[in-house]
Amino acid sequence: MSIKILIVEDEPLIAVTIETALEKQGYRVIGDADSYESAQKVLAQNSVDLVLLDIQLDGEKDGIDLAAHLDRQRIPYLFLTSQADPNTIDRIKEVHPSGFIAKPFTESGLRSNIELAWHQLKKQTPPSPLIIRVNGRTHKLAKESIKYLKAYDNYCYIVTEKQTYLLPHTLKKQMQGLTDDRFVRIHRSYVVNIDQVTAVTKDSVFLGEEDLPMSTKNRSEVETLMSRR
Repeated sequence: MSIKILIVEDEPLIAVTIETALEKQGYRVIGDADSYESAQKVLAQNSVDLVLLDIQLDGEKDGIDLAAHLDRQRIPYLFLTSQADPNTIDRIKEVHPSGFIAKPFTESGLRSNIELAWHQLKKQTPPSPLIIRVNGRTHKLAKESIKYLKAYDNYCYIVTEKQTYLLPHTLKKQMQGLTDDRFVRIHRSYVVNIDQVTAVTKDSVFLGEEDLPMSTKNRSEVETLMSRR
């Protein structure tokens, strides 16, 4: 799964430039906004992993006002900044950005800042366990222990490092409980934990000695995610 990013930028040309660069790098841009109010509308309707936030916005409220709202919602953000006056600097000290991207920026600089911030955020936030129920028993699985999921008619296997579980629902439904970016579909019948992948070929994914089939259309996303881990 790619990182879902909201762009909050009041200059349309810059917003389009950022969106093009992000999509080229494999990120998912879920929308853009040019004001506090329009950003809140997008946030209310979408799940967002990270916000790229310009300090200067249209309207009375600026990016620092929106940053305070994002802090309360626990949504991470990076400021897009040019030179800031002393008053702005003092206001920035009251909020908690995950980093800063200086204008003008390069495509490589944009990506590196996002990757570093996302890496630090994942280290700070321990993943919640996956709760499953099998044969009347509730199990709590650490997501990092899951190797892959396999579709089996209207059932789904979850294969961990120590045990295999058969769940009475489809792979598609099970994926609703695995929303973090380590899980990626490699085939219509398989989803893998990208952290468990050791190698890929033209049509296969390897988890150690285990060989799983991979569709051609999924190869690019798998290789991109591997390069970011």
